[in-house]
Amino acid sequence: MQKIYFLSVLLLLHIAGYAQNSSLPIQNEDSSINDINSVIVRSKSDGLFKSIAGSVATLSMAEIKRSNPISANEMFRKISGVHVVDEEGAGMRINIGMRGMDPDRSRGVLVLEDGIPVSLNPYGEPEMYYSPVIDRMSGLEVLKGSGQIMFGPQTIGGVVNYITMNPTPKQSLRFKLGIGEGGFKSTLLNYSNSFEKLGIVATLLHKQADKLGYAKFGITDFSTKLVYDFNRNTKLIVKIGLYNELSNSTYIGLTQTMYDQGGQDFVLMAPDDRLDIKRYSLSASFNKNISKKLKFNTTIYGYTTSRNWQRQDFSSSKTASKLTGVIWGDSSLPNGAVFMRNSNAHRNRQFEVLGSESKLLYLYQLWNVKSELNVGVRYLFERAIEQRLNGKKLDSRTGDLVEDEIRTGNAFSAYAQNKMNLSKKFILSFGLRLESYNYQRNIFRNTFLINNVSKLLDTNLLASNEILTLIPGAGINYQMSKNLTVFGGIHKGYAPPRVKDAITSSGQVYQLDAESSWNYELGLRGAFKKVLSYEFTGFYMDFSNQIIPVSESSGGTGAGLINGGETIHKGLELSYNVKLSDWFKTKSKIVFSNNITYVKAYFSEDRYVKDGTVNVNINGNKTPYAPGYYLNYALNYETKFNLGFLFSANYTGSQFGDVLNTELPSLDGRIGKIKDYSVYDCNLYYNASKLKTTFSFTIKNIFDERYIVSRRPQGIRVGLPRYFMGTIQIDL
Repeated sequence: MQKIYFLSVLLLLHIAGYAQNSSLPIQNEDSSINDINSVIVRSKSDGLFKSIAGSVATLSMAEIKRSNPISANEMFRKISGVHVVDEEGAGMRINIGMRGMDPDRSRGVLVLEDGIPVSLNPYGEPEMYYSPVIDRMSGLEVLKGSGQIMFGPQTIGGVVNYITMNPTPKQSLRFKLGIGEGGFKSTLLNYSNSFEKLGIVATLLHKQADKLGYAKFGITDFSTKLVYDFNRNTKLIVKIGLYNELSNSTYIGLTQTMYDQGGQDFVLMAPDDRLDIKRYSLSASFNKNISKKLKFNTTIYGYTTSRNWQRQDFSSSKTASKLTGVIWGDSSLPNGAVFMRNSNAHRNRQFEVLGSESKLLYLYQLWNVKSELNVGVRYLFERAIEQRLNGKKLDSRTGDLVEDEIRTGNAFSAYAQNKMNLSKKFILSFGLRLESYNYQRNIFRNTFLINNVSKLLDTNLLASNEILTLIPGAGINYQMSKNLTVFGGIHKGYAPPRVKDAITSSGQVYQLDAESSWNYELGLRGAFKKVLSYEFTGFYMDFSNQIIPVSESSGGTGAGLINGGETIHKGLELSYNVKLSDWFKTKSKIVFSNNITYVKAYFSEDRYVKDGTVNVNINGNKTPYAPGYYLNYALNYETKFNLGFLFSANYTGSQFGDVLNTELPSLDGRIGKIKDYSVYDCNLYYNASKLKTTFSFTIKNIFDERYIVSRRPQGIRVGLPRYFMGTIQIDL
């Protein structure tokens, strides 16, 4: 694998040395990304991103259509530096880790939709239990450089922006139906039109499956966008979103003996587990071009997300109370079996977010230097209402209240970033972001340890804290030729601590620092004739305090985090796109694309962790769930008769499931090395242009590779086996 990587790098550098003065955008010519919803690209004409001081990537609607993905996970794998962990096979929750960051619930990544945050609570609980559905998107953007300081609060791992469809000038109607194994069905209806000054686009999507891997689910998603043009310089955008999901999502996974025996990869160990997610969102954005040099935007948004999760209790001990008699695994081995219990717990949570953000773009000239100033301010209020009820039967729909609390946060942020064209070839950008976050935890009922005895008590315990942080960043772009740019940047990485972890259930305020780092990157971006476009980036992330999650979703006890200490993430990213049809002058379209990522993420200071009765220094150990390599190859062939196929391959290197870097798997399956694996997909499609219809037939995991994707939250998760799906799309 290393030979392939370094040969690719050498080839790229060799070609870069002979770059000529021709233009080739990184984006495909059919890209639908534009300045209304984009956080990175202002226009399709800036296809080489010559003015962006950082590593970026975009995917268009056409690329999404050609891939025919089940979920957005398949698309993120096409972007270098992005590691994605499947949870249940259907991609209902994205787990993204960038450049060696822990992918659990995408906590280290800022996820946006049309520039608006979508996580549960962006500051206090940034988990991605809800994920925007890829079916209704027109594109994806990923930003990993110093430009992150314009967004926040997370400025460590990167920014992901889902871009929704915009109204079409004329009436259009799209119907899409996908059918696959396991009772999978996806139905999408999209309507778009413009009436003089008003444009509207509305999408209704329903997806369901009886058993897609682990998952049985039903999802209904409705969204609408209204765009009103007062005049050519003034625009109002209103968006409404409704999302409803009911699935059998669970935390319990296979023991090691169950995995080794085979035949039980997707067994429903807790068939009564159910997750109910409802999300309602509303936003209004006002854009005003005050003059050719001054542009203003203000956005008000609010959303509420309920996440009610019923999960059956289980134990690794055969002496546990209220056992049902159902046993999974090998009960003759210590911790080798899972004993199901006749009780459950309801983890019911309600999240509310209200935000207002205003931005100003000013183009000016000072001392004959053309400059661009971006300034912005944001206020955000968030609240989490959490209750836990313990049910007395495995299928109870209610129970006794044992935890009850409210967590609130008030955040204010402001930023200023200035971009200076010091010459026709050299751009210098620098900026500063201020983050102020005041949070509190109000506990009304919980279990407290009194004289070594656990007691359930009613209380009114209130604790609070405040964090104030300055986040600087700077970047450069040097255009060596028309199609070769050198870029680089440095910025401070920042992520506030989760409120639930920073303040304990007893009201103690941990001095839990914000997650912080200094991030550096240097890269090349360019093109060769009309054949090749590429980006090659080296990065170095120096964490003074990386917080390694031990929440339930990451396989821990959920008892709270501690400051994790110093870690270092360093590596290389290479992505390129070759138009072989232009190279060989063929009538058919042939495109080869590739992204390769090498990461070394490790603890860089002395830190002792207990292994049984022994304290072990983990200095030098790899951080969990950080593969050393991950690659994606894709070959797209399309004839002049509109018949084509897309073949793609994904490779994920080996990784460890714990900070001790334990090689041998534990009997319960939660600890141990995860071996590397490769997965190959293929999509055959035919565009019947006269009928305005596209037919697709997709095979996922062609060679039926059996592999472990994760050992958490509580056991082994296996990747989706070979899967067949057919799709028809009609555009009128």
